[in-house]
Amino acid sequence: MNGKLLILALASLPACATVPEDGGVPSVSYETGPCFGACPVYRVTVNADGTGLFEGRRFTAVTGERYFTLTARQYRAFVAQLAPLRPASGDLRYSGPPLCRQMATDLPSAEVTWRLREGEQHFYFYYGCDMERNRAIRDRLSAAPGLLPIGDFIRPAR
Repeated sequence: MNGKLLILALASLPACATVPEDGGVPSVSYETGPCFGACPVYRVTVNADGTGLFEGRRFTAVTGERYFTLTARQYRAFVAQLAPLRPASGDLRYSGPPLCRQMATDLPSAEVTWRLREGEQHFYFYYGCDMERNRAIRDRLSAAPGLLPIGDFIRPAR
C-alpha cells in the first residue's frame, strides 16, 4: 500500500477507536442504590474505547440493558469529575464511623468502581452521611451522570 492510501485508510477509521485512556482508567462504573421512595436505581459503565452500558433497575425510564456510545470529551469529563473521589489505594466507604458521624436515613447511595489493569478500586457514598460536611462529595457524584448521554434512560421524556 502506498503512503497516500495508508493515510486515507487511517483517516477513515471511526473516531471512537482513538479515544485515549484517561489516566490509565480503561473502565469506570457508577451505580446508584435505592432510597425510601422512587429514586432511580441503575448502573452505568463507560469504557475508554467510547462504549457504554446503562443498566436500569428501578424507577428509571428504561429497565434492562441499553448500549450507547460516548465521545472522547464525554469520557474524559466523566472520569475527571469522579477522579477526586478515587482512593489513593484500596477502597473507601462513607457509610458509617469513622467517616460518618451523623447519618440521615432513607437516602440513596452511589458507588464508583474504577477498573484498572492492576485491579479494581471502589468508592461508596451514602447520601445521608454527614450531609453538610460532605456536600461537595454529594454534588460531585450527583453531577457525574449528567456528563453522559444517558439522561433519557434515567428520566422519562417530558
